[in-house]
Amino acid sequence: MKVASSLPHRVSWIGIAFVVTLLCSFIWVTSIILATFTPPKFDKDVIRKIAERAVDLPREEAFRNVSKELQAAFPQLIYDTKWIFINAGGWMGSFYLLHASLTEYVLLFGTAIETSGHSGRYWIDIYDTLLRGTFYQWSEGTTHYVTYSAGDTIYHPRFSATAVHWKEDTWMLEYARGPIISSLLFALSDSMFSTQDWLTIYKSVQIYGRMVIQSLIRFQI
Repeated sequence: MKVASSLPHRVSWIGIAFVVTLLCSFIWVTSIILATFTPPKFDKDVIRKIAERAVDLPREEAFRNVSKELQAAFPQLIYDTKWIFINAGGWMGSFYLLHASLTEYVLLFGTAIETSGHSGRYWIDIYDTLLRGTFYQWSEGTTHYVTYSAGDTIYHPRFSATAVHWKEDTWMLEYARGPIISSLLFALSDSMFSTQDWLTIYKSVQIYGRMVIQSLIRFQI
């Protein structure tokens, strides 16, 4: 009797897991198709130039200028949010999401204290322009690292991996293009399995989900 009564409950959880897996797979494949065949809403060179104009300004002034110029360059695509911690690949930083959809995101990212770890290996292309500070990158297959300073742009092509190191008070403007949802598991990995910071996970998923829904409502894939 005990086994028989627990069977429907077990089957229901298997069904839910199957539906969730099917839905995630559908969103993943759809985002890959959209990223491949839809034109980008953002111009990475415009984003880079906006970041370069904010180089070495006082930190908060640089953030305000970047946000203001992005809003002017890309109307109705940039949002005001808040800083959220992120733990991934062994490093810890903070990000301020300015735009997110299924195929692109724009954000401010950085750290107040020195940190380092694994970059992640993504299905997306990432471009970072340093506003201030120093960033070290050790690329896979090499035996040396490269130093980047304020004004430099770092290109992280999809499927590549590097060791990364940020000096204290290093901040950058980041733009990514591709199936963005594919990067979420890495971005949330340490918060899930190491720090178990469920509030940060909630904040990250909530703000990304809200922006994606807003983008879809405006037919901005």
